[in-house]
Amino acid sequence: MKTVVTTLNAKYIHTCLALRCLKAYAEPEFPIEMVEYTIKDPVMNIVSDLFERKPDVIGFSCYIWNIEETLKVIEMLKKVMPEVKIVLGGPEVSYDTKEWLEMTPDADFIVVGEGEETFKQLLEELSTTAKYHMVFGLAYRKGEEVIINAPRPKLKLDEVPTPYRFDEDLDGLTKRVTYFETSRGCPYSCQFCLSSIEVGVRYIDIDRVKSDLLYLIENGAKLIKFVDRTFNIKRDYALEIFQFLIDNHQGCVFQFEITADIMRPEVLSFLNEHAPKGIFRFEIGVQSTNDATNELVQRRQNFQKLTRTVTMVKEGGKIDQHLDLIAGLPEEDYNSFRNTFNDVFALRAEELQLGFLKMLRGTGLRLRADDHNYVYMNHAPYEILSNNILPFSDIVRIKRVEDVLEKYWNAHRMDTTIEYLVEKVFDSPFDFFQEFGDFWESKGWSRIGHQLEDLFTRLYQFLEARSTASLDFIKGLMMIDYFKNHKHKPRKTWWGFSLSKEQQSAILRRLAEAPEQVSEEFSSFKLNEKELHKHTMIEVLPFSLKSYQEDGTIEGTEELLIAYFNPKVEKSLLYTAPLKSMAVR
Repeated sequence: MKTVVTTLNAKYIHTCLALRCLKAYAEPEFPIEMVEYTIKDPVMNIVSDLFERKPDVIGFSCYIWNIEETLKVIEMLKKVMPEVKIVLGGPEVSYDTKEWLEMTPDADFIVVGEGEETFKQLLEELSTTAKYHMVFGLAYRKGEEVIINAPRPKLKLDEVPTPYRFDEDLDGLTKRVTYFETSRGCPYSCQFCLSSIEVGVRYIDIDRVKSDLLYLIENGAKLIKFVDRTFNIKRDYALEIFQFLIDNHQGCVFQFEITADIMRPEVLSFLNEHAPKGIFRFEIGVQSTNDATNELVQRRQNFQKLTRTVTMVKEGGKIDQHLDLIAGLPEEDYNSFRNTFNDVFALRAEELQLGFLKMLRGTGLRLRADDHNYVYMNHAPYEILSNNILPFSDIVRIKRVEDVLEKYWNAHRMDTTIEYLVEKVFDSPFDFFQEFGDFWESKGWSRIGHQLEDLFTRLYQFLEARSTASLDFIKGLMMIDYFKNHKHKPRKTWWGFSLSKEQQSAILRRLAEAPEQVSEEFSSFKLNEKELHKHTMIEVLPFSLKSYQEDGTIEGTEELLIAYFNPKVEKSLLYTAPLKSMAVR
């Protein structure tokens, strides 16, 4: 009996830990072949590939991001391989299981919840007596009747074989994300999250965790994402793992989901002192700063302590932080969400993820959707369309905020400019992103592509259209950001140069003759005129960059901005010099 386990990942770089757990548990009694696709792969290609493998059993790992495409695959598979047994598993089909079997006639079985032991026992029954009623955690059909067996007791995680040591995974460690778990379960009861359904947290023995991590690191893993819902809930355990990774990281990057308001200051001080810069990333779910909303969804959160954690981490300069927000939670209307956004944006995390509430099957919020008049998509991802205080029109507007937030803040294409705009020009960060998002949509830009130059041009057009004050100054900041975005000298700019070619040549000649007028560092490069033409760009700034950087002062003194694109380190370096000394004006 040949068995294949598969899934459709969101992207090629992603990997599915569930498949590896199933394979590790079933072998050696039942050899398992793993194969992964993406949701972008044509259905015909997926079906053809599976057909060529000639399996007797195919197990699909199902999630909200792949269920619609997965259903298309299995429908076609059953037409060309009617005898193959189709097994579905994963969080998307572990709830409303009876409904899934009734509306998916091409699925033969559903593994409900934790799947390793259930899947292995199902394979035993498929290869022998077919007594499916003996398999805890299994759902199937008996004629027209849907049978859902009793749930299976939770696994003892230390008895589960490691899923991280398959030879076929070695080649991908340097190119793909490795997902890793040290625990299962969550101590919290957030009603919008599936993790709230499982009571308690189970841990894997820490020595085994260290051994598996070291194996992955030594075999070239570049990015390991811990899937633990609250990695730092057990402080001593987390601290020991942090120390182990600091001692053994070998350049690998590790991402954790943490609960920020329970992070102790001494742990943060330890990380700030000992963690190498860039090897840790923290993902922090804030979701809302509205106390009434958090109470309704049974989310315990101390925003003051969360702020302390995020601030300490940011001041340490070692760890990038990704903060999550959810629009559409109960009793959070447009103005309340605006407040939440501004509260969280004020922390200036490296990334602010704005998502929209998804009414996941099995969650308390979905079960009580009528309490808040929720209207949501019938199909995955079950995103909300409105509720009793947030109409669809407001959701559409917030989506425009999300769009420009991703392009302009999370991508860090013009941090200097955006910082000035949200602090000095607009009433709040949210108002900037909202007003710009509305303008973006009115121009139809959401329906066309863009290059880097387009992003600068479009922001400038927006600021021009609203007659923004100090536009020349803002343009200068945008020019600085544009140069910072390039490792190599750009072929073009988004603005027309203020200096003629003759003026530029004269200045570059002067820079070659007297580079010390710029700075000692610039002089140390010993650039001749030809090298300056090849690796630098110059422009006039309408203000003193040094004064602005030191105290925010906008002085009207023009300066020469020099962008040197150092070919040895593939980095842009910015310098300024007094314009008068260049004798061009």
